Amino acid sequence: MSKTLTLTVSGVVIGLLALALSHYGNPPNMGVCVACFLRDVSGGMKLHSIASLQYMRPEIFGFVLGAFLMAMAFKEFRPRAGSSPLTCFSLGFLMMVGCLVFLGCPLRMVLRIAGGDLNAVVGLVGFVCGIGIGALFLKRDFALPANQPQTKAEGAIFPLLCALIFALALWRSNLFAASQQGVGAAHAPLVLSLIAGLVIGGIVQRTRFCFIGMANHIFLFGRWSMAAGVAMLTAVVLIGNVVLENFHFGFAGQPIAHTDGVWNFLSMALVGWCGVYLGGCPLRQLVSAGQGNGDAAVVTLGMLLGAAVAHNFDLTSSVAGPTTGGKMAVAGGIVFVLVIGWLYSKQKTQG
Repeated sequence: MSKTLTLTVSGVVIGLLALALSHYGNPPNMGVCVACFLRDVSGGMKLHSIASLQYMRPEIFGFVLGAFLMAMAFKEFRPRAGSSPLTCFSLGFLMMVGCLVFLGCPLRMVLRIAGGDLNAVVGLVGFVCGIGIGALFLKRDFALPANQPQTKAEGAIFPLLCALIFALALWRSNLFAASQQGVGAAHAPLVLSLIAGLVIGGIVQRTRFCFIGMANHIFLFGRWSMAAGVAMLTAVVLIGNVVLENFHFGFAGQPIAHTDGVWNFLSMALVGWCGVYLGGCPLRQLVSAGQGNGDAAVVTLGMLLGAAVAHNFDLTSSVAGPTTGGKMAVAGGIVFVLVIGWLYSKQKTQG
């Protein structure tokens, strides 16, 4: 009961912060979106050249540093790494591609649902199906090779690198110059964004809040405590959207979304499936990297490069729908994760 209450309160806080970020400048139904924000950061670093998608989102750095500070404060900074780095990198890459074909990470999917976007409900069904398939592989004893304990210095490299990049961006204030138009031009004040990122990162580190973890707990163990947190997050944002007159029910005309149900379903199925293998959603990967998990840091780098490649090679969707390249990338990604599941399932080798 105590854990359920903690997760419920966490859902309320994350929901309120997402509402505040959107109200004070972040794009509609995108108060917090790890995939979209990493995409903007990759643009801010000039890894892609889409002029409307370039901004060093402070929230991203806040997620990592908030988790790092919280882990240090509660003596949970226990660095580990070494589990099939190229596989982790590839799965992070594909998880990002799936998010950008859908136009949002699992957290934004929930925020879109709370804004009345029924396209996100289709994505949710695909997401749950992808997690369910991944859970079947877990029941077949799927496991990447075990990672190993690392020194605290090794575990601190990624969060300290994030702190350095953030400090450089502040010093060279032009690095925080947003796009002149489009999504990258819409952002909340820097201080609010950073504080929200730090708080959310700290909450997720302490509670293990994760959308993929929620479904896994239900499928594998019948535990619903994390679902209470997600449900409360959704309810808070839904009520806030109604009060602020930002609730628009239906499929058509939703902000930064498309209505192609097949690819909304398949792209989020890929995201859920990759996340099961990796042990968490994109937000959870950033938080795990902040608390010293080197594998999660590799996943994060895969997501960052995935965002750049997706835009440089026209894999991302627009409000008009998914591109041919995006469809091919999602289909290929599903084949890839199926093969990875087969290769790393122990029962396969046992006959």
